[in-house]
Amino acid sequence: MNKVLVSLLLTLGITGVAHAAGDAAAGQAKAAVCGACHGPDGNSAAPNFPKLAGQGERYLLKQMQDIKAGTAPGAAAGVGRNVPQMTGLLDGLSDQDMADIAAYFSSQKMGVGAADPNLVAAGEALYRGGKLADGMPACTGCHSPNGEGNAPASYPKLGGQHAQYVATQLTNFREGVRTNDGDSMIMRSIAAKLSNKDIAALSSYIQGLH
Repeated sequence: MNKVLVSLLLTLGITGVAHAAGDAAAGQAKAAVCGACHGPDGNSAAPNFPKLAGQGERYLLKQMQDIKAGTAPGAAAGVGRNVPQMTGLLDGLSDQDMADIAAYFSSQKMGVGAADPNLVAAGEALYRGGKLADGMPACTGCHSPNGEGNAPASYPKLGGQHAQYVATQLTNFREGVRTNDGDSMIMRSIAAKLSNKDIAALSSYIQGLH
């Protein structure tokens, strides 16, 4: 994999994942409990909960598998993805259940927010140009110019995602709190090159990207 092409994300499991075929119709019923935080159609109203609508099916499944492993009782540090708010919510779900839920949310359309006009220029420069002097590639290489991501490669959709959520994930990658970006540590190495101001501008730009 060419690291120069790999970028941001929020959001992000970019290693391979065993992918069960999901049934969106079955997933709608199974996703009912998810709607309390993420919205019935995956467009969460609260900016600290990610929008799931329109996200890649394979990516969503991997995140659920990682979160289930990371929040399991007795899970070792660094295993999966530890999201305390999700503790217990995935325990009773099989891989097929999670695949169905992923298929449902993937079939929905993510709503687009608005970027802070004062941060657009700085955010766009980072998203489209990276920080090449520091060895940070542009986000477009993996997440596409319009933020749609690359579903087959499990690069997540970013455009329209809540700025607060994106900022939290970038900070977590930078600080080593989130580590489920694979052994290549791509997102951790990229986020390490971002200042707090960079993260604020980039996150805001992503929120309005479409």
